[in-house]
Amino acid sequence: MIAHLSPNSSDPIKRTMLDFLGMKSLEELYSDVPEEILLKSPPEIGKRNDHIEIESLIESKLSKKVKLIFTGGGMVDHYIPPLVDELASRQEFYTSYTPYQPEFSQGVLQALFEYQSLMAELLGMDVVNASLYDFGSALGEAGRFSIRVTKRKKIVIASNVHPERKLVLRTYLDPVDAEIVEAPMDDVRGTVDLEGLENLIDDSVAMVYIELPNFYGILEERAEDIVNIAHSKGALAVIGIDPILAAIIRPPGDLGADLVIGEGQHLGSPMSFGGPSLGIFAVRMDMRLVRQLPGRLIGMTKSVDGQRGYCMVLQTREQHIRKEEATSNITTSSSLIAIRAAIYIALLGPNGLRKLAEKILYNTAYLKERISKIKGFKIPFSGINFKELAVSSSVPWERINRNLLSNGILGGFIVSRLFPEMDRGKNIALFSTTEKHRKEEIDMLVDLMGEVEG
Repeated sequence: MIAHLSPNSSDPIKRTMLDFLGMKSLEELYSDVPEEILLKSPPEIGKRNDHIEIESLIESKLSKKVKLIFTGGGMVDHYIPPLVDELASRQEFYTSYTPYQPEFSQGVLQALFEYQSLMAELLGMDVVNASLYDFGSALGEAGRFSIRVTKRKKIVIASNVHPERKLVLRTYLDPVDAEIVEAPMDDVRGTVDLEGLENLIDDSVAMVYIELPNFYGILEERAEDIVNIAHSKGALAVIGIDPILAAIIRPPGDLGADLVIGEGQHLGSPMSFGGPSLGIFAVRMDMRLVRQLPGRLIGMTKSVDGQRGYCMVLQTREQHIRKEEATSNITTSSSLIAIRAAIYIALLGPNGLRKLAEKILYNTAYLKERISKIKGFKIPFSGINFKELAVSSSVPWERINRNLLSNGILGGFIVSRLFPEMDRGKNIALFSTTEKHRKEEIDMLVDLMGEVEG
């Protein structure tokens, strides 16, 4: 399991804070507590557990029937450390609106500046806005962005991109009469067919877009080659990514991406019946790109008396100044979700994020291995999976999911129900696994699936 780290827990930081307070040790903080009731050593309360294990223990003691969520294709059930809720629910964050009066919003502006900085480091990018509505709106804005930058109107996207995001992109681009072309997929690997993609790209293409992972949970192993193909024709290379994945693979900025988008719900926000969410939008340092960036940018500066302060920068891009010529009209974006993401990233730190991503990768590989051994089920694509897993079945998924639900488990998302074009005649359901799932819970899921088939 993951050991969640609290910030400011290192000895040098503790020493700095104690020096500032004029104290020699932490014990001096409790000098007003009577000596006879102070513990000399920690109480013996059993082995150390992490937050997830403690919550599971309490829920089992309260005799609650815990629902295990393995449903893929949408929002994801990640563990949220209690500190994220505690800090994000402070009134100065919780009640604040768009900080167009920065002199009254320094705390919010600083928190958003920290979000931008942390996200830029995670993604290997230079400039991050704060923020957009969700992954879908980020893709829609990316399409408009690429048209403004390149003065072209052809968009090439991978056919294995999430279909909901495809629909949002088409809605955003309909008023500008842009052409959207889908690159074919390798039916064996589940990745983009590189030759088919290359045949679609010419001098009229504004943007080439892929996702890591794609709708089927597969990683595009030749993402850098796709970026280079886009650049060879003067198109922008855009990558949509699960930000947790960026902790264990080469960040998209290192792959040469011009623009990176993603879904920030994974970073410390609940599923909440589908929202509010967080759209990530990051570009490399090129003023041609930065000046076309949608949404708000927070910068750090100094006041006339030398005090550090925060402000909104390059506001001439925005709707309150440029009106209908603005690069976007993002006003009510839930920046609180960006603050939650900043708290979450800072809380886990680089090592915590890496361990989190590794845990998810291991769970995904284990689930894939177990399911592939059940009679009547198979994995339709051979590519590397992260978090999401497409599974084909020889029996109706409705029967399987009914059995799972009767045992407190939400099963796979039946692709043909909403997106028949993505099912490809394979009777696919999408499963998702995260750090919340223990080995025995994955085993229970697989065993129950096997019962229906048997």
